[in-house]
Amino acid sequence: MAKKKGHYSGIGGQAVLEGVMMKNNEKYAVAVRKPDGEIEVELENYQGVVHDSFFKKVPFVRGVFNFVDSLVLGTKCLNYSASFYEDEDAKDTTADKVLDKVSGGNGEKVLTAFVMFFSVALAICIFILLPYFITSFLKDYVRSDVLMAIIEGVIRIVIFLLYVLCIAAMKDIKRLYMYHGAEHKCINCLERGKPLTVRNAMRSSRLHKRCGTSFLFFVMFISIILFFFIRVDHPALRVLLRILLIPVVAGISYELIRLAGRSENIFVRILSAPGMLIQRLTTKEPTKDMVEVAIASVEAVFDWRKYLAEEFGYLEEAADERETPEAEKE
Repeated sequence: MAKKKGHYSGIGGQAVLEGVMMKNNEKYAVAVRKPDGEIEVELENYQGVVHDSFFKKVPFVRGVFNFVDSLVLGTKCLNYSASFYEDEDAKDTTADKVLDKVSGGNGEKVLTAFVMFFSVALAICIFILLPYFITSFLKDYVRSDVLMAIIEGVIRIVIFLLYVLCIAAMKDIKRLYMYHGAEHKCINCLERGKPLTVRNAMRSSRLHKRCGTSFLFFVMFISIILFFFIRVDHPALRVLLRILLIPVVAGISYELIRLAGRSENIFVRILSAPGMLIQRLTTKEPTKDMVEVAIASVEAVFDWRKYLAEEFGYLEEAADERETPEAEKE
C-alpha cells in the first residue's frame, strides 16, 4: 500500500522542565527525567475551562478557549515538572503560610493563577502596547497612516524576535528547547508514517507547522492586518481597541495554525514558512535520552501502532519495529 505523505495525528504537547507533555483529546501525560535518571510519567484528564461548550466548536471562537486551556494546562505541567527539582529541605515562608490561610489551603493554585495573569498582562504590554507607543513618537515625522501601521507591525515582529533570541541564550532554556525539539520529532515521526522508535524520531524534523511558536507568529501577523484596517482617532481608544481585539486575533490565528497542521497546500506552506524559520531558534536538536522521555509521554496517551496501521497500512510486526545494535551505530 502506498504511504501517505503525512497525516494529522491529533496529538500535541509542549516541553517542560526536563520532560515533555503530550495531549490527545482530553488525556494528557507529563513525562519527566528525574534527577536519579528514571522517567516518571503522570497521566491525567483535562476537560478544559469550559467543558463540552458549544462555543468550543465554533470556528474563530474555539481558538480563544483553546488558547486559555493551553495556558492553564501548560502552567500546571511546568509546575509539576519543576516539583522534581525543588529543594526538599526548603521550608514554607511566612508569605506561603498567609496565602494558604487566606485561600483556604489553595495558596499554590492562587499563586499559579496570579503568575499566569501577570504573564499574559506583561506579554500584552510588551508585544501589543509597546510597539504602538514606540510608533507614536514618529507621528510628527510620518504623515501616512498606512506607513505608521506598517512600522508598528515591523516593530512588533522585531521585539518578538529579540525576545526569542535573548531567552534562547539562557542555559536552562536551551535544554527546554531541546525537549521542545524532541516533542516535535516524535510527532513528525508518526505523522510521516514511521514507527515511533528513538532511531526514527532522531531522524525526523524538529520543526512542526502546529508549533506554538508558529501560532505566536500568526498572532503578530494577524494583528498587523487588523490594526491596519481598523482605526480610530483618539489615542486612548486606539490602545483599548488593541486590547479588545486580542481574542479576535487569537481566534483567527488558531484557525490558521489548525489549517497548517492538516494541509500540504502550497499556500499554507508559504504561510507557515516564517513560523517554521523562527522555530530554528525555539527548538534544538535533542539527545537520545530526551527523545526517550518524549516517546514515554506519547505512548501514555496515544496508540501509535493502531494509528500507523489505520492511516499508513502498517502491519503490526512493522509498527512494532525495535532498534537493533546496527541501528544504534548509525
